[in-house]
Amino acid sequence: MPETNIAEIDKNLVVATTIDVPDLELHDIRKPPFQIYGLYNPLAEPVFKRMPTEVAEKVNDGVLKLHTHTAGGRVRFATDSPYIVIKAVMPKITHFSHMPLTGSSGFDLYIDTDDGSESVYHRTFVPPHRMTDGYESKVEINAPGMHCYTVNFPLYNPVDALYIGIAKGSGLSAGAPYRDYPPVVYYGNSVTQGGCASRPGNSFEAMVGRALNLDHVNLGFSGSGLAEDTIVAYMAGMKMSAFVADYDHNALTVEHLRNTHCKMYRAIRAAHPHLPILLLSRPDFYYHNKYIGGAEKSIERRRVILDTYNYAIDQGDRSIYFIDGERLHTGTYADCCTVDGGHPNDLGFMMMAEQIGGVLRRILREGKLQK
Repeated sequence: MPETNIAEIDKNLVVATTIDVPDLELHDIRKPPFQIYGLYNPLAEPVFKRMPTEVAEKVNDGVLKLHTHTAGGRVRFATDSPYIVIKAVMPKITHFSHMPLTGSSGFDLYIDTDDGSESVYHRTFVPPHRMTDGYESKVEINAPGMHCYTVNFPLYNPVDALYIGIAKGSGLSAGAPYRDYPPVVYYGNSVTQGGCASRPGNSFEAMVGRALNLDHVNLGFSGSGLAEDTIVAYMAGMKMSAFVADYDHNALTVEHLRNTHCKMYRAIRAAHPHLPILLLSRPDFYYHNKYIGGAEKSIERRRVILDTYNYAIDQGDRSIYFIDGERLHTGTYADCCTVDGGHPNDLGFMMMAEQIGGVLRRILREGKLQK
């Protein structure tokens, strides 16, 4: 039986593959007035990346392959154009069976207040399913006047270049500011990178960033967050307002976690004596329910992370925080929050954002974020 094209039945599902706008004016986001966040040295590097390639080469093959995936990348600007177009140049396209293309390889658009205190989802630049090297997409803006915008980069795809298109003659200026703090740095695994959010703005870091108007850097590397000395030293050298460690899943064994976790904490603390450090354990408990059991490994791993936390407390550290994975996915719909028993969907990421964001909100309120 031939494949059914659902878009021929439901026109609301049609995805444009070409943009025909006579007054379109494309702008390279590497040039003013665009502001790029969450990416390493984006104005000078030939492609967008999350960390220096020379560092990624020394960590592991996974980090090397994934450091050009643009998770956490954002661009901000303001315009009064009646539409916004993106033209994304991508060397390849990432397809998953259990993650929408809008999340792995798409961009989404938020409208921001002028002061950045609120950022509200508008539309997604939906990628064509069979694209091979990037795409163009257009979003209509139905509110006249000058508005600030944020475009989120793909979570699981490299991006070589990005152009923003507006109507010729429209105004174009800098976007809304984030709070005057360095970024929050997140380190971890595939969940940290954003698997399997339906769109980039639904990773937990993006949700927290919008709620608190805080910049962030996503150093989640799928299957490759192993806390090697090289990447720990790199992160210790970064300027940041807080550090969130979430690599429990990728530690190959409990012994690996034990051999690296407290060591990582000590290295970050030595470089940043007063930095808020958040330690997460993995949220697998809901999955190991009364029917199948098997929570022992998660409990054992949590004990390792608690040992690091207790060690820090014993050293007099009052800027250390522990977030229990058992509390991340809870409640009536706890069994609805992943796509495969491990990787969160949007509901799962929302639950994580509420817990992690709650701790960061308290740190912000207490004046403990570092400048």
